[in-house]
Amino acid sequence: MRVVIVYESMFGDTRAIAEAIAEGLGEAVDTQVLGVAEADHRAITGADLIVVGGPTHGWGMSRPGTRRGAPSYVERPGSDLVLEPDADSGPGVREWLASLGRVDGRAAAFDTRIKAPAALTGRASKGIARELWNHGLKLVASPQSFFVTRKNHLVEGETDRARVWGSQLASTADWSGTEKV
Repeated sequence: MRVVIVYESMFGDTRAIAEAIAEGLGEAVDTQVLGVAEADHRAITGADLIVVGGPTHGWGMSRPGTRRGAPSYVERPGSDLVLEPDADSGPGVREWLASLGRVDGRAAAFDTRIKAPAALTGRASKGIARELWNHGLKLVASPQSFFVTRKNHLVEGETDRARVWGSQLASTADWSGTEKV
């Protein structure tokens, strides 16, 4: 089984979740974890499962304008955040999905967002899942959110929860149950 996890990350939290999901999938699964800038069409061709995630910005997937604002969080007095390479200028999940074209296969979606009701924060994972479905992929799990604090740090236990979710994805070996989001 081959799984490709594609992520967008501003300060490393979404990358950490992507890596934890990969750990949860287990060693028996051939897993690649790729930032959106590295994930061209060749990288996902032939994958049994494509997992896509990104941070929630402005109630959904990031946009070039919201990404350009990321350095201001790093520059705030007392901030210990570090900007991921090209996070403010590179492509995001939204652009990656727009360039995807038709893909047959299975997929799952996740996001990182502030721990608050989704009605207040939005959920990038819902939009990611919808786009994956629109590109022809069958969803094997409901979109999943992993939480960060208001200071953009993962809430304690979220990487463990991501490992469990990865394990659950791996345990659905035939991925026969699909749903439209």
